[in-house]
Amino acid sequence: MIKEEFRLDNQLCFRLYTASRLLTQAYHPLLSEHGLTYPQYLVLLVLWEKDAQPVNDIAKRLFLETNTVTPLLKRMESENLLVRAKGEKDARQIIVSLTAKGKALQKKLADVPATVGNAVACDSVTPEMAPELFRMLDDIIDKLDRN
Repeated sequence: MIKEEFRLDNQLCFRLYTASRLLTQAYHPLLSEHGLTYPQYLVLLVLWEKDAQPVNDIAKRLFLETNTVTPLLKRMESENLLVRAKGEKDARQIIVSLTAKGKALQKKLADVPATVGNAVACDSVTPEMAPELFRMLDDIIDKLDRN
């Protein structure tokens, strides 16, 4: 007989993994028509909040390692979405800035958050509940990030 703690249905990690995977799939058709992947969209979100950021800051904001973000940024640069340049104060630092094409995508993708939000909305998760859900997920992320 299997112990309760080993049942798949009792695993928070499985629910979070499945929700994350399915949520990313919901973004796919909305982003792919613009030639974007979900990780590229996340980079754009960071740069739309604040342009001209060091690679390290972008990586930290996305909870990723710099060596994971760098190939993504190179690909985005080759697609003319952003440029990477040496920092003025510290030449070892690489500053990432949006191009006109990268900035223009913000307007083109303006409906994406609402479209995905509507896909997620259900009886147990309404838009009014989102702030509390975000708070709970942020608590989990913070706890895991500290370990």
